Amino acid sequence: MLGDTLRVLRPLPYLYAFYDGRVEGVRAWSPEPNWLDDGAFTLGIASYAIVDGEHALLFDTHISTTHAQIIRQTLEDAGVKHIRVALSHWHDDHIAGNAVFSDCEIIAHKLTAEALAAHRDTIEHGNPPIKPLVMPTCQFEGILRVHVGRITVELHHLEIHSHDGTVLFIPEDGTLLAGDTLEDPITYLDASEVTHLPVHVANLERMQTWPIKRIYPSHGLPELIATSGHDTQLIDATIAYTRKLIACQSDKSLADPDMRSFARDLFEAAAIHYYAAYEPVHRNNLVAIGCLPKTS
Repeated sequence: MLGDTLRVLRPLPYLYAFYDGRVEGVRAWSPEPNWLDDGAFTLGIASYAIVDGEHALLFDTHISTTHAQIIRQTLEDAGVKHIRVALSHWHDDHIAGNAVFSDCEIIAHKLTAEALAAHRDTIEHGNPPIKPLVMPTCQFEGILRVHVGRITVELHHLEIHSHDGTVLFIPEDGTLLAGDTLEDPITYLDASEVTHLPVHVANLERMQTWPIKRIYPSHGLPELIATSGHDTQLIDATIAYTRKLIACQSDKSLADPDMRSFARDLFEAAAIHYYAAYEPVHRNNLVAIGCLPKTS
C-alpha cells in the first residue's frame, strides 16, 4: 500500500526528510511502467520540511496524496499549525500531493506554474493520475526569501535538470535542499533539456560558489539523507558527468552504456554512490543526447 515504506528522518533539529523507495523487490504502484515507480520510488525520493515552532515550509509534496497526508499529520503532531509549500519544479513526483495542501500557500517559480498549466491534462490523466492538480498560489522569479519562524530560507531559480528548477538554501548554516538539480549518483536528463546542458553546467558552477556545508537532494542515498547529507563533491560529480555527456555528442566512443564504467573516476573517488536502479537513467541520458538508439 502507498506510504507503507515511508520513513520519517530527522537529519537536523529543524529538518524533516520524508523518504520512500529503494526497497528491494518492491514497487509502490504497479508492475507496469509508470512515473511513480520508475521515476521516483525505485530511485528513492524525499520531500523535506523546515520546521520552527508552529511554522513549517514543505519542499515538494511527494509522490501521492497518501504520502502527503502522512507528512501533514506528522507535522501537525509535532505542533505545526501554519504550513506553506514550495515546489522544486513541475515534475509529477514532486507535486503529486498538492491537493492535501490546497488550503495552504503553495509557492512556485513562474516557470513551474506555467509548466503545470501547460501539462495539466497529461498530469491529471497520467499513470497514476494526479487529479485534481492543485496549482501554485504564489509565484516568484529570481530569488525569494521566506521566513519559517526564526529561520530565513532562500528559494533560487536554477535551470538544472529542468528549465524551472528551484533550490532551497539556508545561508545561516549552509544547508541546501537541491530538488533534482543534484542526484546521487547521476542526474536525469529529459530530452527537452539536451540543448541546455551547457546552461546546466554554468548554473552548477554558480552553485559551487555558494557557502554550502551540506546537501540534501530529492533522490539520494537514504543513509546520508538521514544524517550529515552529501558534501559539495556531489556538485563536482554532477558537473563532471554532465560535461562528459556533452563530450559524447561530438565523440560517441565515450558513450559507454554501463554507468559504472562511464563514471568510474567519480565512483572510485566516492563522490557518488553506485545504485543499480540508475543504470536505466544513464542509458536514457545517452538516448536523449543521441548516442544510443531508443530501443537500447
